Amino acid sequence: MKSAIILTGGKQYQVKEGQILKVEKLDKKEGAVVNFDKVLFYHDGKKTEIGQPFLKNVKVTAKVVKQAKAKKVLVVKFKSKVRYRRKRGHRQFYTQLKIEKISVGV
Repeated sequence: MKSAIILTGGKQYQVKEGQILKVEKLDKKEGAVVNFDKVLFYHDGKKTEIGQPFLKNVKVTAKVVKQAKAKKVLVVKFKSKVRYRRKRGHRQFYTQLKIEKISVGV
């Protein structure tokens, strides 16, 4: 099975064909096709390629499944003896992708 490591949103993700993946928010509509050309690593079971830093002939194609917000993360600040308390929540935007194809020689 083909697998690759891609770079998006300042993070690296190991992907395989057919995989569902959550990445940092991309400015694409649901159903849009996204091409990742920043591929760091490729493996197809027989052959392995490592980029210096990126592979020029490998491209990963994905489809946007949905745009959403993650679960709320609570941030609490507290200092004893001075009556200081702060409670704040944050919901991070993300894009859910389905990896359609990993193509070589493009």
